[in-house]
Amino acid sequence: MPALEKIRVLIVDDIAETRDNLKRLLQFDTSIEVIAEARTGREAIDLANQQKPDVILMDINMPDMDGITATEAIRKKVPFTQVVILSVQSDPNYMRRAMLVGARDFLTKPPMIDELTSAIRRAGAMAHDERQKSTSGFTTIPGPNGTPVATPMIGKKGKVIVIYSPKGGTGRTTIATNLAIAFQSAEKTCLVDGSLQFGDVAVFLNEQGKNTILDLAPRVDELDPDIVQEVMVTHATSGLHILAAPPRPEYSEEVDGEQFSKLLQYLRQIYAYIVVDTTSYLTETVQSALDIADLIILLTTQDIPAIKSINLFLGISDATGINRKRILFVMNRYDKRIAITPEKVGESLRQEISLAIPLEERIVPVSINKGVPFIIEQKASPIARSIFSLADLCRQRLDQLAATEIDSPPKKK
Repeated sequence: MPALEKIRVLIVDDIAETRDNLKRLLQFDTSIEVIAEARTGREAIDLANQQKPDVILMDINMPDMDGITATEAIRKKVPFTQVVILSVQSDPNYMRRAMLVGARDFLTKPPMIDELTSAIRRAGAMAHDERQKSTSGFTTIPGPNGTPVATPMIGKKGKVIVIYSPKGGTGRTTIATNLAIAFQSAEKTCLVDGSLQFGDVAVFLNEQGKNTILDLAPRVDELDPDIVQEVMVTHATSGLHILAAPPRPEYSEEVDGEQFSKLLQYLRQIYAYIVVDTTSYLTETVQSALDIADLIILLTTQDIPAIKSINLFLGISDATGINRKRILFVMNRYDKRIAITPEKVGESLRQEISLAIPLEERIVPVSINKGVPFIIEQKASPIARSIFSLADLCRQRLDQLAATEIDSPPKKK
C-alpha cells in the first residue's frame, strides 16, 4: 500500500451518537479518512456503490436491513471493499455468519481505539491490494452462496506457505488451520494436509470427506479445476477448501515427493494462497514442499529441545540453499513468565523472530476439541489477533520478496 494513500472509511450505524463517537476516535489518525456515513443498511449499499470505500464499519442491528445482509450485498457489488462488523454482542453465531458473507473483522462495541485503528489498517491494506488486482484483470468467480469455486486465476500465481517445525508438539496444525481461515476471509485459499501418515487438519476443522490427496496425486499430470473442485472438502463455516491426508498411515507411501510438488504447483493456478501443514520429519513430501515454498513459517516454542532442533534445521537450510528471507520465524505459545524471550532466541540463532503468538491455555484446547478454530469463535482474543497479524506479515514478506526479485538484475549466463 503506498505510504501516502489514505484508508477511506464509511461508517454505518443507525444511531447518530455512535457515528460521531467513531469519527472522534479516528480523527487523529492521519492514515484514515472518514468519507461518508450511513444510517441504514440500504443507505450503506448505495453509498458503497457510489463512493467505493476501502473499509466499512458496519453495525449489525439496524431497522431496515441487518449489517450482515448489507455486508453480503456490498461484497458482491464492490468486492475489494472490506467490512469490519461492530456489535454490542460478541456472539459466535454472529461472527460465523459475518465471516460467511465476507466480513474482514468483528469488533465488540464500544471498540478500544487501538483495536479499531488496527482493524481498519489491516482491512485497508487488504482493500488496496484487492483494488489493485481488480484493475489488472485478476478475478474470482463466486459459486453457491457466494463461496468461491475452483477457477483458474488470471495474471498471478498463488503463493505456497508451508508451516514447519522440526520438533513435534509446537502447534503446527493449530497455526495452519487458523492462518488458512485468516487468508480465506479475504482471498481464495486452500489448506493442504502434508502430514500424510497422521494428518489431523480435517479433524481440527470438524470436517469429514470421502476424498483425500490420494484422489489427486496419482493423476497430477491431468488435473483440471473441476477435478480439484470435486475432491476438495469445503469448510462449512469459512468456505476454506481442504485437501485431507490419506485415511490410513500406510496409504501415505502412495504419494511421492514429485507428485506432491506438482500438485502444489498446480494449485497455484487456482488459489491465492496454499497453506501446507507438515510433519516434523523431513520426509520426501515435506522436503519437496519446503523446496517450492514461497514462504516457510518456522515454528518454535520456548523449550530448549525445540530451539535446538530449529538450530539444526537452519543449518540444513543454509547448506541446501534455502534463502533465510523465505523463512518467517515465529514463536508459538509465548509465555512472558519464562526467561527465554523471542529476542534472545533470535540473537542466538541469527534469525529474528518476527512474531510471538501468546500462550492461551484455555482457548486453544477447547477450540481443537470442538473442531472450531479460535479465529472464528474467539476472534477478539489476543491469540486470534496474532494470527491476523501473522497473515499480514506473510503478505508483507511476500511483497518484499517479489520486489527484490523484480529489482534484481538478470544473472549472466
